[in-house]
Amino acid sequence: MKRLSALLGGLLAAVLVTASLGTTAAPASATPTTPAQVISPTPYMGWNTYYGLGGDFTEDTIRSVADSLVSRGLKKAGYDIVWLDGGWQADQSRSDAGDLVPNPAKFPNGLKPLVDYIHSKGLKAGIYTDAGPYIPGRCGLGSGGYYQRDADQFAAWGFDAVKVDYLCGIAADLDPKTVFTEFAQALRNNASHRPMIFNLCNPVTSPDWGNYPESQQSINSWTYAPGIAQSWRTYTDVGFQGDIKFKDVLRNYDANARHPEVVKPGAFSDPDYLAPELGMSDEEFRTQLTLWSVAAAPLVVGSDIRKLSATTVGMLTDPDVIAINQDQAAVQAVRVGAAGTTETWVKRLADGGRAVVLLNRGESAKTLTTTASAVGLNGARFTLKNAWTNSVTESAGTISAAVPAHGTALFRIEPARGLPGIPHVTAGIPQVTQVGSQVLPEGTAPVVAGGDELRAEVAVRNDGLLPVFKPAVALTAPAGWTVTPVGKAPALLAGGQQTTLVFKVQLPAGAAAGNAALTATTSYDVIGHGRLRQATVSPLIVAPAPPDGTSALSHHQWITATSGWMSPTIDEAVGGGSPISLVGQTYPTGIGVASPSQVRYYLGQQCSRLIATVGIDDAVRNVGPEGGTSTFQVIGDGKVLYDSGTVDRDNPKQVDVDLTGVRVLDLMVGDAGDGGYNDRADWAAPTATC
Repeated sequence: MKRLSALLGGLLAAVLVTASLGTTAAPASATPTTPAQVISPTPYMGWNTYYGLGGDFTEDTIRSVADSLVSRGLKKAGYDIVWLDGGWQADQSRSDAGDLVPNPAKFPNGLKPLVDYIHSKGLKAGIYTDAGPYIPGRCGLGSGGYYQRDADQFAAWGFDAVKVDYLCGIAADLDPKTVFTEFAQALRNNASHRPMIFNLCNPVTSPDWGNYPESQQSINSWTYAPGIAQSWRTYTDVGFQGDIKFKDVLRNYDANARHPEVVKPGAFSDPDYLAPELGMSDEEFRTQLTLWSVAAAPLVVGSDIRKLSATTVGMLTDPDVIAINQDQAAVQAVRVGAAGTTETWVKRLADGGRAVVLLNRGESAKTLTTTASAVGLNGARFTLKNAWTNSVTESAGTISAAVPAHGTALFRIEPARGLPGIPHVTAGIPQVTQVGSQVLPEGTAPVVAGGDELRAEVAVRNDGLLPVFKPAVALTAPAGWTVTPVGKAPALLAGGQQTTLVFKVQLPAGAAAGNAALTATTSYDVIGHGRLRQATVSPLIVAPAPPDGTSALSHHQWITATSGWMSPTIDEAVGGGSPISLVGQTYPTGIGVASPSQVRYYLGQQCSRLIATVGIDDAVRNVGPEGGTSTFQVIGDGKVLYDSGTVDRDNPKQVDVDLTGVRVLDLMVGDAGDGGYNDRADWAAPTATC
C-alpha cells in the first residue's frame, strides 16, 4: 500500500495552519464563470445502489430502500439521498430523438413517478451518467454530446443529485477537466432551474487502471473540481461489488487526505462510499465511518440498507459521529506527526474544539496517545467526549485510548470549565506478550493453541488531574482456561501515572480451535463518583491441530487468509472458476490469491519441510499484458525463510524450505511494486512434511 507519507509530511505544517485559522486556499486552476452553487454546505448523506446491489435493482427495489431509510432511522439521521448508480438505463440507452431511456423492465412507469415517491418520503433522488460518449462494450452509459439535454432531462424528472462517471471518458481519451467543467455548466443551466448536487466521479488512477497521465487521473481533480462540483472522487473505487477490504479503505483515505486545503462549505473531497457488511469486520467499518467523518467526506452508504444489522445501523446513525462530519466549519482532518502503523488525525471544529482520531492500522491492539497542544489547543484542563462510547472525562493534556487492531478512538475535545471532572483513565486491552517461552514482538497478533501458557498484560493509565483509588483489573477467559494474577495493583494512581497488571493464562490441552477472547474489567474509585468500570476485550485465535504426515498444505485449515482481490481460493485461481495454472501447467492443489496476501498456518513445531511452485496464474493472460508481477515469501515465526524476489507471469519459481522448529507459518505475496495490477498469484502444489 502506498501511503504518500513523504508528500503528506511535507504539506503538514502549512495545512495545519490553514485548518486552524479556517482559511481556504484557492484551487490551482481558474473556476468557470459561474461557480458551483453551495447546495449542501455540509457533506451530503445518502445511499447508492452500486456496492450492495450492482446493476440488479428495479423500481420496487428502490421504493423498498426508500422505505427502509425512513423506517430504520437513517433518513432522520441525515441519509436523505436515494441514488441510482449505473444499471437504470435501457439496453438502447438513448432514443432516436436523443433522450435517455430508463430500462422498461426495471422501471415500467419511467423514472418520474419513482422520483415523486422518493420525494413523498421526505427524501432526495440521485442518478448516474458518464462524462464520455456511450461506447458499446467499453462503458454502460454516456452523456457525451448531450450534456445540456441530459441535464435538462434529469431536472425534469426531479432529480436532486447527479453522479458523473468517467469510464466512457477515459475510453474516449477525453480531458476530464474540460468535460466535467462543461457538464457542470449544463447542470447549473438546466431548463428547470433545479439545484442539483454534482458528484464528479473520476476513479482513474495509475497503476490500478493502467498508465495514464496525471491530468487524466483522480489525483488531479482537486485542481479544478472545487470550483465546479459539490464533491469529487479522490481515488479509485474503494473495492468491488460485494467485496470491500480494510486495506483499500485506508488506501482511499490516504489519497483523499492529500489536499485538505481546497475543502470548503459546499465542496468536499470524496473517498468513495461507506461499505458496512461487505467484507470488513464491525471494527473495521467503525474505523471507515470515523475516518470519513473527520475527513468531511460525503456519507453515502453502498450496502443494502434493508439487510444491515442493528449494530451497523446504530453506527451509521450515531449522533456524535455524524455531528463531527456535519460540522459547519467544513474542515477536513489532517495528520499530526508521522505516518505509520499508528497515527493521530485532527479536525478543527466550528466551536473552536477539535475532533481527534487515534488510528491503529496494525494487527494488534495498542494504547495510543497524543496531547492537546499537538492538536492545537491551549490550557491546563480539557474535556474529552468519546464520540463512540459517549463517556465524558477530563484530562490534564494527554489524550489516550486503548485502540483495537484496525480500530480508532474518536474524541471531541475542548478546554474544560467549572469543577474538575472524572479523570480520563485508559484501561488497556489485554496484551498477550508471551506464548510459552516465545516472547512476541510488539505488534504481532498472537496465535495460541491447546496446552499453551500465556503471559497477558493490562496497562492502566490516569491522564486526569485527580487521582483514582484502588485500581484493579479482573481478567476472564473462556471456560476451562485458568487465569492467575501475578503481582498486586497500587493503592492509587495519581494523575500522569500508569501501572501494568500481569496475568498467567493456561489453556487446557483440548482447547477448541476458533475464536476466543480475554476480557479485562478495570475498576477504580473516583471521589464523588463512586466506583467506575471499563471493560476491554482482546480477541484471540486458537489454532487448529498442526498438519500430520506429508500432505497438501492447501487442504489444511488455515488460521487467517487475506487476498488483495476477492478471497483466497483452495485449488483454484483467485476468484474461482479456473484451476491453478502456471505457464500452461495445471496443478490439482494450491492456493490462489491476489497481492497483497497473507495466509497463516499453525505448525506447532511439528513440520520439517515445505515444497511448492510459485508464480502468476495463467488467468492474467486473459486480462491484459500490464503488470503481473509478485513477490513470494515464506516466513516462520517472523523470520524470512524464503524470498522469491520478483516473479513474472512467464517464470515460476520452486520453493523448498526447512520448517524445523517453526510454530506459525506465513505465506506472503507482495505486488513487486506495480500496485497489484494483474497480480493473480499461486502457491501451486504446496506440500508440507510433518
